[in-house]
Amino acid sequence: MSNFVSATELNELLASEAPVRLIDVRWRLDRPDGRSDYLAGHIPGAVYVPLDTELATHGEPSEGRHPLPSTQTLQDAARRWGVNRGDLVVAYDDAKGLSASRAWWLLRQGGVDVRVLDGGIRAWTAAGLPVTTDDVQVEAGDVVLAEIGGDAISIDEASAFPEAGVLLDVRAPERYRGDHEPLDPIAGHIPGAVNLPMAAHLDAEGRILDLHTLQATFAAVGVEQGTPVAAYCGSGITAAHTALVLDEAGIAAKVFPGSWSQWSNTPGRPVARGDQPG
Repeated sequence: MSNFVSATELNELLASEAPVRLIDVRWRLDRPDGRSDYLAGHIPGAVYVPLDTELATHGEPSEGRHPLPSTQTLQDAARRWGVNRGDLVVAYDDAKGLSASRAWWLLRQGGVDVRVLDGGIRAWTAAGLPVTTDDVQVEAGDVVLAEIGGDAISIDEASAFPEAGVLLDVRAPERYRGDHEPLDPIAGHIPGAVNLPMAAHLDAEGRILDLHTLQATFAAVGVEQGTPVAAYCGSGITAAHTALVLDEAGIAAKVFPGSWSQWSNTPGRPVARGDQPG
């Protein structure tokens, strides 16, 4: 079964009697609070999810910008969204699935049946489907989550990962090379990491490419079924999208949630620059 649903499929699900909880996970680096965008127009019935406080926690810079929330924090949040045991959760955003994939990655570890809306709210509106502007409040759910964190790797595990598998740096090429670093104190990449920007998996409308293309893209950087693979990005959000796409291609992956924000804020960590793993 696919990790993605189309706008048409979602509309049919919402019209059915199936237990579906819809979450709006709009978040961007330049505008982390997406509530105003949510209130300007969202899919009917969708509950707004603040990524920074419910899908992440915050601590010292050496922990990265978006450390994992505790299982209890995530469970409390999911119950606030109205998620009950056995519900299907569908997440969407307006940023090519980046923030929605963070919800997918976390909830999946917790044992929730979760999908991502392919193309996000733009695909929904392009299909001529309605939006509303209410602030949806729902009755608290009763979902119980399994312990999360098993699909994450630590900074030490990320350092050693290229020795036994493929560590993917999914940031833009200029950030990987170290030409430009707009957010973190040091430019470059983790030694041994291979660059595969997340945009390689999407079409111009932000929808997932076909399975054959995905598999060929991963194979080109040495990733096939059975290959140990982990992904990192700036702060663990975009890397979750790559984990989502890898899973869609039938390849299990880990994520380094601290990503470059943790690596570059940890003294003594080596840095590679240029277009080669180093």
